[in-house]
Amino acid sequence: MILLTTSHRPTRRIRTFCKDFSHSIPNIIRINRGKLSLEGLAVKALELGADRVIIVDRWKGGPGKIELFKVKKGKLQPTPPLIYVRGVKLRREFGTMPRGRRIKSTAILAFPEAPQEVIRLGEIFSEFFQIPIVRAEEEKRHFSALMEIKKIPAGEIVVTFNLLPESVEIGPLIRISHMIWDLGYEG
Repeated sequence: MILLTTSHRPTRRIRTFCKDFSHSIPNIIRINRGKLSLEGLAVKALELGADRVIIVDRWKGGPGKIELFKVKKGKLQPTPPLIYVRGVKLRREFGTMPRGRRIKSTAILAFPEAPQEVIRLGEIFSEFFQIPIVRAEEEKRHFSALMEIKKIPAGEIVVTFNLLPESVEIGPLIRISHMIWDLGYEG
């Protein structure tokens, strides 16, 4: 189970992004953080049976940073990468998905010819979110949606979700400006 929350004082757009994200990946519990410290988040995660935590931080009114943590020994331990977000497109901005609809099962679509950074991010997401990576030619009918990770010509990495079997983009779409893989944590 994964606990998803925001930084302190989130904007409406960050709350909506978290709601959309929690509806796109199974086994995510979204909570309002309020005044909880990192230690308080670790305790809350253990209360809810979550062993991983995602914090969406703000930058200029929108999602600016996504931090991944694992709960170990009652504390949050950062898990690479630290993801800096350039921008997001919410589900309502796509207009293709009924409001509030949750995805029951998600897989990551693999691109073997993708840049190494994209492949590495896909592997990390597969492990962290505990969702499989499927090849384009594999049978995908067992899944409700596919997460696609690709690098666009502008140099950004884009993460998006497509509804199956229609193969319609539903969002949220996340444009990643850069990632930090070395968090300086030894443990």
